[in-house]
Amino acid sequence: MKGIITVLGKDKVGIIAKVCTYLADNNVNILDISQTIIQGYFNMMMIVDISAPAKGFEKLVEELQELGRSIGVEIKLQHEDIFNTMHRI
Repeated sequence: MKGIITVLGKDKVGIIAKVCTYLADNNVNILDISQTIIQGYFNMMMIVDISAPAKGFEKLVEELQELGRSIGVEIKLQHEDIFNTMHRI
């Protein structure tokens, strides 16, 4: 099962490291990653494997949101199917 993680906010040192460390600690594998910084704003999108996380999906969602708040960015995790449905033209 795949998930889509988006991270948005003002750029600062350590965003990628903190998100990736959290994912590794919770057995979530990063399959693809893209990040850009535009005029000081950080934007990252990750496709992750959520087939065997250390915690349930809802707990991952909550903890990623908490992590985002603690570092001053917005982090969202969605199932790939829901993300695709929401962004279909």
